[in-house]
Amino acid sequence: MTRTSTPVDHDVVVVGAGFSGLGAAIKLRESGFDDFVLLEDGDGVGGTWHWNTYPGVAVDIPSFSYQFSFAQRSDWSRTYAPGSELKQYAEDLADRYGLRDRIRLRTRVERASWDEDGSCWRLDLRGGAQVTARHLLNASGVLTTPRLPDIPGIETFEGTSVHTARWDHDLDLTGQRVAVIGTGASAVQVIPEIAPHVAGLTVFQRTPIWCFPKLDLPLPAPLRAGLRLPGAKAAVRLAAQGFVEVTFPIAAHYHRWFPLATQMEKAGRRYLAQQVEDRETRRKLTPSYGVGCKRPSFHNGYLATYNQPHVHLETTPILEVTPTGVRTSDGILHEVDVLVLATGFQVMEGDSIPTFELVGREGTLAEFWDEHRLQAYQGVSVPGFPNFFTVFGPYGYNGSSYFALIEAQVHHIVRCLRRARSVGADRVEVTEEANQRYFAEMLRRRDRQVFWQESCTRANSYYFDKHGDVALRPTTTIESVWASRRFPLQDYEFSAG
Repeated sequence: MTRTSTPVDHDVVVVGAGFSGLGAAIKLRESGFDDFVLLEDGDGVGGTWHWNTYPGVAVDIPSFSYQFSFAQRSDWSRTYAPGSELKQYAEDLADRYGLRDRIRLRTRVERASWDEDGSCWRLDLRGGAQVTARHLLNASGVLTTPRLPDIPGIETFEGTSVHTARWDHDLDLTGQRVAVIGTGASAVQVIPEIAPHVAGLTVFQRTPIWCFPKLDLPLPAPLRAGLRLPGAKAAVRLAAQGFVEVTFPIAAHYHRWFPLATQMEKAGRRYLAQQVEDRETRRKLTPSYGVGCKRPSFHNGYLATYNQPHVHLETTPILEVTPTGVRTSDGILHEVDVLVLATGFQVMEGDSIPTFELVGREGTLAEFWDEHRLQAYQGVSVPGFPNFFTVFGPYGYNGSSYFALIEAQVHHIVRCLRRARSVGADRVEVTEEANQRYFAEMLRRRDRQVFWQESCTRANSYYFDKHGDVALRPTTTIESVWASRRFPLQDYEFSAG
């Protein structure tokens, strides 16, 4: 059968209007690709910062690094911006770059299927509508879909239950007996905020997290004014990027040569000793795995919260949730009025990247990854899924600022679209050989990473997928950026219907 290109609704459909989607839209328009639309499940832009509005939510890397290089702000209120400012930054981007009329809110993509004969993607939306696209760009992110705990009886709880990623701002915790399940990054931020208001707070911890102090300082008006001077914003951003680069990508991916994580563990133990008064509580809060096995957290008040007499750290495993509370395996029922689920997100899971079912030429993307392990050429493309690109794919993110990732990946994608346009191609697909070569290189480099120390088996880290892989890109940010601009376009096949 002869292939013929089917007329489509849009040349490019971008799924998601968080920072990945907004960044992609801005660069698509700058490159002359004006026939695009952003489909967003939520009722506003911002992605992670639209969904996550729990008390204390804030960025965990310096604000100056957590922004686009082409749209830098000089008016952050703090060195680590609160979530509300990140949300407003997203709103400002949508306005500044005229994207409002290209964003369809409350539009959930449930399935996308490749039409082999028409060389296009057919997207099924919630409610039964369908949209067709020549190219599909996934920007649905990884910190938006809550992971609900698999605890027997949780649906029987008769009190109030709330997940940190879907916070109910009508919820008044004053005088309530509250249980927090989880001690990851969200819990580290929310626990110190709610502790002063509740009658009792029980934190159920399965695995402790390494927590370090945070240089979180207010930025006074004179300093913000100084950032408007020529070159000031660029210089501060470079310094922030350097700090982030040393403390994660270099520390994590070059651990064999730069064992910074070992020194950080010593600092973490000192900080614990300074912050937590009770020896037994301090012992419970001390991880049994090395720094770097899972992403550490940074907070100036989390550890000290456990010094308050009405705050209790419970490490006995949860047996079940009852209508009135949480029963642990020792038979004790902890009666509570409110359950706060700080259980994180679906991250390194094949069926959550993207957040919708993706059906390629020979099956679903989840099936491909289940059979072949998580992999994608430079974290962007997968063979068998033509005209599909993703911003946050396996072995794309190296642990630096998400904005560095977005800019690099979008540059990669735009290079492909430009070549397709220049040669009149309606189909772009990474070759099997290129994908296999890249995956092999990622695996070859991993023996120098921090994740493969023996203690990481005790970390219960979302970095590790079900295959035992850590699908993070083992490179510096500079190398990632360079690769997005210099990868051989011959690694893709460009063809016309």
